[in-house]
Amino acid sequence: MPIGYSLKPSGLLDRLYRWISKTSSKYSGGAEQLPPPEAMAGYLKAQRLAYAAVQHVGKLLRVGMTEQQATELLETYLREHGTERYLHRAFAWFGEHSRFDGYQDYADYHPSSRELRANDVAILDVSPVVDGYIGDVGYALSLAPNPDLSRAKDFLLKLREDIPKLFASAMTAADIWADIDRRIHAAGFDNIHAKYPHCVLGHRVFRVRPRRGKHLRIGTRSFGWFSLETNLKFLKFGLSAALTPEHIGNKLGLWAIEPHIGFAGGGCKFEEVLVVESHSCYWLDNEVPHVVEAQEKRA
Repeated sequence: MPIGYSLKPSGLLDRLYRWISKTSSKYSGGAEQLPPPEAMAGYLKAQRLAYAAVQHVGKLLRVGMTEQQATELLETYLREHGTERYLHRAFAWFGEHSRFDGYQDYADYHPSSRELRANDVAILDVSPVVDGYIGDVGYALSLAPNPDLSRAKDFLLKLREDIPKLFASAMTAADIWADIDRRIHAAGFDNIHAKYPHCVLGHRVFRVRPRRGKHLRIGTRSFGWFSLETNLKFLKFGLSAALTPEHIGNKLGLWAIEPHIGFAGGGCKFEEVLVVESHSCYWLDNEVPHVVEAQEKRA
């Protein structure tokens, strides 16, 4: 499918894809089943490891470092802290890459030889598997003060406050996607997650079989950046596992929510796990870096 999203389908194949996506989102394959309360500690551990990795590497970034070098540091940190497994391999995007400028297909999203410049925004994204539990986070930063990034972070924090209310409402996931898209454009930003595969605002997280060692990968392009094990799990769940503009199925379950916005020369995102229950909706953890940093700034 092409990169990007438009309200109007681009042709017959696009209309067919949207119909399939909308219809299949109703059939979850068990993806909406909530884990037992004791499992939440496993997801929390995985998410906190992911945040520890991006914060650690964020402090190591230097002018001239490449995206590939940054991802090597991320994966080294995860190995040294007990996991070589992942939902997807680490991503790093610098400067215009943090808003996907110039990308022609999904293979372009892989870390490149692009070097970090002094005024660039950097986005780091990792998804370790810890004891079978998946954590998936995104973290935006800059080496020098960046007013555009600060404004984007403020907008995303307000959006973070509202997202649980949206999921707790009668809105479908498709309605939520459209509402957030409107908010992004009204605030003067570009919707960058509309350029993700299937234009996802988020995806489900789940548990895979606990074991040591690396995940098996097949291929080296877009499909190969994800582990075979987790790809097979996503295939089982189908498009109910992706929060697309067509998703009208059950919202219950655990979601990695990842609003990604753009401005001139850069982008900004956060990603963390949202718990959607039948009578409540809340973030898995409120001690996440983008929240803590904002609180410290206000103090």
